[in-house]
Amino acid sequence: MPNHSGVLLSSLVEHLHLEIAYRSKDYDTVRLTVEDLSRPGLQLVGYLEHFEPLRLQVMGNAEVSYLSGLSPEERLASYDRIFAYKFPAMLIARNLPVDDECLQMAVKHDVTVLRSKDATGIAINTVIDYLQLALAPSITRHGVLMEVYGEGLLLIGESGIGKSEAAVELLKRGHRLIADDAVDIRKMSENTLVGTAPELIRNYVELRGIGIINVAKLFGMGAVRAENNIDLVVNIVPWNTQEVYDRLGLEDQYMDILGVKVPMNTIPITPGRNLAVILEVAAMNNRQRKMGYNPALEFTQKIDRHFEEVTGKV
Repeated sequence: MPNHSGVLLSSLVEHLHLEIAYRSKDYDTVRLTVEDLSRPGLQLVGYLEHFEPLRLQVMGNAEVSYLSGLSPEERLASYDRIFAYKFPAMLIARNLPVDDECLQMAVKHDVTVLRSKDATGIAINTVIDYLQLALAPSITRHGVLMEVYGEGLLLIGESGIGKSEAAVELLKRGHRLIADDAVDIRKMSENTLVGTAPELIRNYVELRGIGIINVAKLFGMGAVRAENNIDLVVNIVPWNTQEVYDRLGLEDQYMDILGVKVPMNTIPITPGRNLAVILEVAAMNNRQRKMGYNPALEFTQKIDRHFEEVTGKV
């Protein structure tokens, strides 16, 4: 589900090791609800028409240098204008000193002031990266997520159908595990889903009849990965003789996850089918299709041309 509640400012400070120059009374409850940041340039000179009070405000060399050239009274008035909007916090980059006037207005309007040792651009990118991940819409799905030939395969299907067993076979063939049983999925952009494992079960796989295994220790650290894009959903189903399956691959299937249409293959299984090999082929085929090559379409076009030639000779 989308993260409407936002991320706690205190979590951001702790994660990025920011220094607190002034801690507001509501510091522990302040939340950031947008991933965008602002650098108050025009706002410092009094233009507040498009000021965004929901954003974290960041000041670097340019802003601090401008303010240092003002008189104490002008500097106080400038800080007063922007702090009155009660934004989540002010972040001062490059370990620059905090003006007395800044602290005075921060106390007056009770707004947290933070400091970062990083250069302004780096500080901004780091905060945005953190907020994008923390604020991304998310959902947890039952399944297995594997990286196969660079493609993220989300294996779904009813419990006990063999998803974990297929994952172990893929691990033996040199591919990597991201999550087993539960997959945390985040929407990072309009067309990008990233999956990871809940912290509690990361690197573990459950095999019926054997129990829990630690993939990182059994197969080595190269067999696991913290996260991966989800490129293809593979729905594993029991073979049903009454069901008609697409044998050419002309019918495009998709699964909607958090508003993103992810390509999907439905793979029926029976005893004796080598599921790991099929999944490898599915990954390679999906990669080809992303690059613009569709073998099913090419095959049907060849068939059509063949029949046109045959009927033309008759």
